[in-house]
Amino acid sequence: MRIVNVSEAKTDLSTLLEEVSKGNVVLIAKSGLPIAKLTGISSSRPIRKPGFLKGEIKFTSDFDSSLPHDLLDAFEGK
Repeated sequence: MRIVNVSEAKTDLSTLLEEVSKGNVVLIAKSGLPIAKLTGISSSRPIRKPGFLKGEIKFTSDFDSSLPHDLLDAFEGK
C-alpha cells in the first residue's frame, strides 16, 4: 500500500490509476493523515445461472386470483 500526498496525487493521477488497475491500493493523505483510499474496481460480472431457484419457490393455486373487495377498496383509497 502506497501513501501519497494530495499534490502528488494531482500531478501523478494517471500513474496512480495504472497502479490501482494492477490491484494495488493507494492512500491519499493531507498533511500526512490519510483521507482517501484509491482502489481498482472489479470488471468481471458474476456468472448468472438461469433456473438456480427452480423448485425452491412455491406459489399457491390462488396466486393470481382477484383480491377481496374490501382489500381492493383499501388499495384504491375508497
